[in-house]
Amino acid sequence: MDGQEEDDSARSLGEALFRDILALIHSGGIAPGATLGEATLARQFGVSRGPVREAIRRLQGIGLVTREPFARARVALLDRAAVDDLFDMRVALEGRACALAATRVDESAITSLLAALEQARRRDLGDPDIPPDDFDFHLQLIEHARSPRISAVLGGDLYPLLRLYRRWSGARPERKSVAYQEHWQILRAIRSRDADLARSLMEQHIEKARANLMTALDASPTIRPAPAAHSPAVPTAPILPADQA
Repeated sequence: MDGQEEDDSARSLGEALFRDILALIHSGGIAPGATLGEATLARQFGVSRGPVREAIRRLQGIGLVTREPFARARVALLDRAAVDDLFDMRVALEGRACALAATRVDESAITSLLAALEQARRRDLGDPDIPPDDFDFHLQLIEHARSPRISAVLGGDLYPLLRLYRRWSGARPERKSVAYQEHWQILRAIRSRDADLARSLMEQHIEKARANLMTALDASPTIRPAPAAHSPAVPTAPILPADQA
């Protein structure tokens, strides 16, 4: 094996370990605040410590792992201020993505987004064949905005973090039906090519999601104390029945 092949193999192993450790954190197999020992993980996965160290660095890069000087890495605790920052990013980027999508989507994109909403409806009704991903609609929407930078930020780091915060905090399930109707409103604005309305509705949708998650975080036993985050007023928009969207 030459040097290039060794580098490629090391990268592949590091990527696999990153995904495996991320899955353990996501599933609760490694809890918030738990120590990530390089030697322990290396034994668990049957690898050397080098790839484990690289995987931990990547987890630090997306904010899931923290490391104090001269201390072991730990899974990050729930942090209200950090979540608030993430939602600030969502408001700006997803609002912009909606405005772009309203000017760029074609009928096939609308069909794809409608299918994502139908999947969400079936998932919320308990269909076991639909994977439990809260961001299918959002991921498809930013894809149709055709902005690689927005897609990279939201889909690469931000959404995985929010999935974990939601799972750890136990965000309220009653939010699902309301979010579903809000998605219909957003899609209707996009289909009507109303960029300003699409942006506004998405911003309102995200602010409501922020408030819901913050309520859950306040009740979480694993939340890290932080300075009080802002709670901006959310304009109220009428909820459109799905069959009118």
